[in-house]
Amino acid sequence: MKEVRELSGRQRRERFQYTSERVIDKPFNWSRMRRLLRYVKPYTKKLLPLALVAMLISTGARLFAPYVISLAVDHALVNKDVPLLFTFVGVLAGVYLLNWIGNTLRIRWMQVLGQSVIYDLRQHLFRHIQRLSHRFFDQRSAGSILVRITNDINSLQELLTNGIVNVIMDLLLLGGIIVMLTVLSPNLTAAILIILPIMFLISVKLRRMIRRAWQRVRVKQSILNSHLNESIQGMRVTQSFTQEEENMGFFTRLNGDNFNAWQDAAKKSATFRPMVEITGAIGTVILIVYGAHLYQIGSISIGVFVAFATYMGNFWEPISRLGQVYNQLLMAMASTERIFEFLDEKPLVPEKADARPMGEIDGHVELEELIFSYDGKRNALDGINLEFRPGEKVALVGHTGSGKSSIINLICRFYDPTEGRVKIDGRDLREWKLDDLRSQVSVVLQETFIFSGTIRENIRFGRPGASDEDVEAAAQAVGADTFIRRLPKGFDTEVEERGNILSTGERQLLSFARTLLADPRILILDEATASIDTETELKIQQAMNTLLAGRTAILIAHRLSTIRDADKIIVLEQGRVIEEGNHGQLMSRQGEYFHLVTSQFRVLDTG
Repeated sequence: MKEVRELSGRQRRERFQYTSERVIDKPFNWSRMRRLLRYVKPYTKKLLPLALVAMLISTGARLFAPYVISLAVDHALVNKDVPLLFTFVGVLAGVYLLNWIGNTLRIRWMQVLGQSVIYDLRQHLFRHIQRLSHRFFDQRSAGSILVRITNDINSLQELLTNGIVNVIMDLLLLGGIIVMLTVLSPNLTAAILIILPIMFLISVKLRRMIRRAWQRVRVKQSILNSHLNESIQGMRVTQSFTQEEENMGFFTRLNGDNFNAWQDAAKKSATFRPMVEITGAIGTVILIVYGAHLYQIGSISIGVFVAFATYMGNFWEPISRLGQVYNQLLMAMASTERIFEFLDEKPLVPEKADARPMGEIDGHVELEELIFSYDGKRNALDGINLEFRPGEKVALVGHTGSGKSSIINLICRFYDPTEGRVKIDGRDLREWKLDDLRSQVSVVLQETFIFSGTIRENIRFGRPGASDEDVEAAAQAVGADTFIRRLPKGFDTEVEERGNILSTGERQLLSFARTLLADPRILILDEATASIDTETELKIQQAMNTLLAGRTAILIAHRLSTIRDADKIIVLEQGRVIEEGNHGQLMSRQGEYFHLVTSQFRVLDTG
C-alpha cells in the first residue's frame, strides 16, 4: 500500500510539473513595461502630476539642505556668529518642513494612483477571462487562474504605488547630487564617482539571475494554489479514502518547493544591497583620505567637506533604493509576463465584428454535416445531420462518450465545429452575437452550481431585473416554493458556497426555477434529473409541461423512463446518429434503443 501511495504522489508531482505553469524565459523588455504603464495613462492628468510636483518639492528640499549646512559651517560656526547660525537653523527647519510636506503628499497621491491601477488591471483581466472559451478552462486549473488575478496582480502593487515615482525621484536626486558635488569640488567628485562603473557592471550580471529566481517563485506559488484549490474541493473524497496523510505529504513537498524558491530569490536579490554598501564604504574612504588632503592644501573649506559628507550619505541611499526598485521591477515583470499571457489569449469562439443581434427567435435548430474534435485527433462528432423544430421536445440518448454533450456544447457555442454548421432559425451561430445567443439558450446541468447569497438572488441570476413576484412564480411553477418556504427566512435565506445547506434535489429545483425565470426559447436539460429522488422527479415532471411549453427542448437522460413522451428520440453511438424516432417507433424496431431500455429495466428489476 505504501508503494502504491508513493507512486500516486510521484504521478501527481509529474502532473503538476508539466502543467501550463512554467517559467517564461524572456528577456526584460521595455515594450512590456510600456504596456503596463498604459494602465497609468487615465491618471496622468491629475494624480500623477500632483505626485510629481510633490516629488520635486521634496527632492529640491533634500538637495538644498546640505548646501545650507555648508554655509552655516563656513559663515556661522567658523566665525562664531550665533545670530547668523540661528538664521541658518530656521532656514534649514523650513527646508525640512517642505521635504516632509512633499513626501506626505507624494505618498498619499501615489497610493491612490497605484490602487486605482491595480483595480483597473484586475477588472480588465477578470472581464477578459470571462470571455475566453471553454477550452481555455479545460487546459488550466482553477487555482492557476486564481493566482493570476490575485497574487500576480498584487505583486505589482508596490511598484505602482511607490516604485515608479521613486525611480524618478531617486534619479533626479542622484543627478542633483552629482551637479552639487561637481560645483563644490570637481576633483573630489571625480575621485569618489570612479567606482560607479564597477558597480554598474556587477549589477548588470545580477539582473538575469534575479529575474529568473522571481519567475520561479510565481510558478511555485501557482502550483501550490492549484493544489490547495483541488484539495479543498475534493476534501470529502480525500477523507472517504483516508488519504489525508498522503495529501499532507504532497502539500508539504509543494510548500517546501515554494519556500525554497522564495529563499533562493530573496538570497539572490539580497546580493545587490551589500554591493551598494561596500561601494559606499569605498566612497567614504576616498572622501576622508582625499578630502582631508584637499582641505589641508586649501582647495576646499571645512563647510564643503561637511556638505560632501552629507551629500555622500544621501547619494548611496537612492542607489540602494534603486536596487530595491529593480528587484520590485523584476518581480513585477515576472508577474506581468504571466498576466499578459492570459490577456493575449484569444477566444476560440470569437464574435464577428458584424455579428447580428438575435431578437426574438422561433428556436429552429439545425446541425449540418457536423464534425467536431476536442483535441484535433479523435472526432467526438462525425457527420451529424439533425433538426430540432420550434416547440419540439427531442431526447438524445446513448452510451457515455457517444457525443450527446458535444452537441449541447456546440448549440450553446461553447466550442465551434471543426467542420459543418450549427444554425438557429436558418443562420449560422457564428453570425449571431454571443450574448444574444446565450440569453436565448438555457442549460440545466446535472451538477447545479449555487452561488453564495440568498435563494432569491440565485433564482434571479439568469434575469437580474426580475421582480420578487416573478421569482416566486418561477419557484412555484417547478415546485421549489414548497421547500423554500420551510427555510428560516424563505426566499431570503442565505445559502453557502455551492449551496451546501440544500439537498441535491433542492439545488436542482432551484436551477429549474432559475432557468424558467430566464425564459429561454431553447431549453437544454443535460441529465438534469439524474441526481434527483423519485418523489422530486415526479414534482419536476409535473412542472415540465409548464417549463417546456412553447420552447424547443433538448433532453439528455440516462433514465430513459423520463423521455417516453419526447416528440423525437435520437440514439447516438461514437459520434454518429444510429437511430431516430419516437419511443413507440424505436421500441418496435428492436434496435439499439430497445436494448438500452430493456437492459435498464432488467437492472432495475434485478435490483
